[in-house]
Amino acid sequence: MPSIGAVSPHKLHFAEPLPLASGAALAGYDLVYETYGTLNAARSNAVLVCHALNAGAHVAGLDANGQPGWWDNLVGPGKPLDTNRFFVIGVNNPGSCFGSTGPMHRNPATGRAWGADFPVVTVEDWVDAQARLVQRLGIEQLAAVIGGSLGGMQALAWTMRHPGRVRHCIAVATAPSLSAQNIAFNEVARRAIITDPDFHGGHYYAHGVVPRRGLRVARMVGHITYLSDDSMEAKFGRELKAGPDGPLSYTTQDIEFQIESYLRHQGDKFSEYFDANTYLLITRALDYFDPARAHGGDLAAAFAPARGKHFVLVSFTTDWRFAPARSRELVKALVDNAAAVSYAEIDAPHGHDAFLLDDPRYHGVLRASFERIFHELGTL
Repeated sequence: MPSIGAVSPHKLHFAEPLPLASGAALAGYDLVYETYGTLNAARSNAVLVCHALNAGAHVAGLDANGQPGWWDNLVGPGKPLDTNRFFVIGVNNPGSCFGSTGPMHRNPATGRAWGADFPVVTVEDWVDAQARLVQRLGIEQLAAVIGGSLGGMQALAWTMRHPGRVRHCIAVATAPSLSAQNIAFNEVARRAIITDPDFHGGHYYAHGVVPRRGLRVARMVGHITYLSDDSMEAKFGRELKAGPDGPLSYTTQDIEFQIESYLRHQGDKFSEYFDANTYLLITRALDYFDPARAHGGDLAAAFAPARGKHFVLVSFTTDWRFAPARSRELVKALVDNAAAVSYAEIDAPHGHDAFLLDDPRYHGVLRASFERIFHELGTL
């Protein structure tokens, strides 16, 4: 199907401070966003797309470098989220490194880059920032909010923090909170960055360096958790880089196996474009997300404000980082609130990364969901 074509980002400045869950506030910040499609006369067909860890506002179309958006297979003319029908908004969250105010930007209090002094942000803080942007665009209520992984957490948070401003929530490959194992993986990745000699306590910009070694290891650790054992076995198995008949090097430091080569390539690429302080901030936001915590662990109580909303939840059988059991926890909490819930558990071999791929069953679920949402617009 055709792409949207060339797209350009927009930037909005917000002078009013954004109160944060930590008790701090972010003043004088910018949000970068992209839009696709046309807002209808009733301003009722807007869909907000929430990004995951290493993505940003560039959801679809081709940027100035000709690179497609991270969900270009989902968003566009005739695609499941059809831009001939919907006005789609992608926002880069504060603290990220893709245009919105983050650690790389100037701290007005010091005149230097924020670095490690950038305030801790949470999923709820991001949702509040997104709500301000949507308001500035003249949209009172979103037709839907959609996201995968960390983006799915944001979509869920919308229904709890701003329930009157969204009608539908589509949350893919997500969870109501991270497991202890997930937090542990995040901590290993953070320690790789923090212990890099080039980290300089988070103020590496002033030294003209980047903690690339730590970023490479962080990405390698993270990438392993995004894939399933089956997909890694099918793609790489125990294949040697030198080929089946090639010699073994018998060293501890050379790249011997194809999977080693792949992981190092992913780490190298990531370290060229992602900011280390942003990685620390975003993984900590992942760790903190736990809406049930304020309700004594009662997830159903946390979702009480979302009564009357419509939810679509999707999980993947081989996603061991955000396992289907976690989505079923969400389903139960929503059913306990008499919310309208559709749940699809897709038998796919790709692991957590399946939410970014072209599985026809998965895309069929989303296409049908947006078809229903579109027809609902005619009854409003």
